Amino acid sequence: MKRAKITVVGAGNVGATTAHWCASMELGDIVLLDIPAAGDMPKGKALDLMQASPIMGFDANVIGTSDYADTKDSDVVVITAGIPRKPGMSRDDLLATNAKIVSAVSEEVKKYSPNCIIIVVSNPLDAMVQQAQMTTGFPANRVIGQAGVLDTARYRTFIAMELGCSVEDVSAMLLGGHGDTMVPMPSCTSVGGIPLNQLMEQSKIDKLVDRARTGGAEIVGLLKTGSAYYAPAAATAQMVEAIVKDKKRLVPCAAYCDAEYGVGGYYVGVPVILGANGVEKIIELELSTTERAAFEKSVDAVKELVSLMNGLMANA
Repeated sequence: MKRAKITVVGAGNVGATTAHWCASMELGDIVLLDIPAAGDMPKGKALDLMQASPIMGFDANVIGTSDYADTKDSDVVVITAGIPRKPGMSRDDLLATNAKIVSAVSEEVKKYSPNCIIIVVSNPLDAMVQQAQMTTGFPANRVIGQAGVLDTARYRTFIAMELGCSVEDVSAMLLGGHGDTMVPMPSCTSVGGIPLNQLMEQSKIDKLVDRARTGGAEIVGLLKTGSAYYAPAAATAQMVEAIVKDKKRLVPCAAYCDAEYGVGGYYVGVPVILGANGVEKIIELELSTTERAAFEKSVDAVKELVSLMNGLMANA
């Protein structure tokens, strides 16, 4: 049986850790790519990771490179490239620079792996995945943003910490854009099958929802010189696994919605079935009046971000 070929573009903390998770899970052979200015850094990280394989007992061939030719015919390409978020910097501040980077990467991906599925991790996420899809012209189901899996993991973690229970028993869902306007869904949140509102007062739920929204900024503030990478990389690896193993996972991802939820042609976080064909189905939930208002506010923020990005790119 042919192994999947997984390319990770960007060999920084998120990219290298994504390669680490994917290798340890034996999801396929991995190409870790960075720009020529990075020198032999991606080769060094790839070799280091390969040398961990006999100790941890995983079989995966990992190579590092700055040549897109080495990524030819990848099944999945993960784009983590871009400048990192720094303290005091909003995701919007990253917009112009990272849009140019993602566009350049997407052109190369289209050239060398025209049949791949792309997972975008670069921030600001909702705009970057839109840019990748516009640049490649790939069917929208094959270009996906990683955000909801990470945001949900943060939300689940905070709930488990508050209740003193296993994170494995916490099930949750979020909608909307990645960032401060995301919409955690308490109505779709349970612990061991018990609705969250039966285990926790609403005021406490509200605090956890707010903490989930600002989970990335909280880590940026603590690290001082960087942003989160363990959880974002793990979330990405889960999405890669769903695709290469055709697991049909029901997870929240940034997916292209047109008629769905009345979005009108933008990438926003929604529950999807994720499998070998990428986004195989978008699940439309019935939203309460409050949830609908919050979701529409989040979608409006995404639209504004994409409009700003398009203007910056047009004038570049």
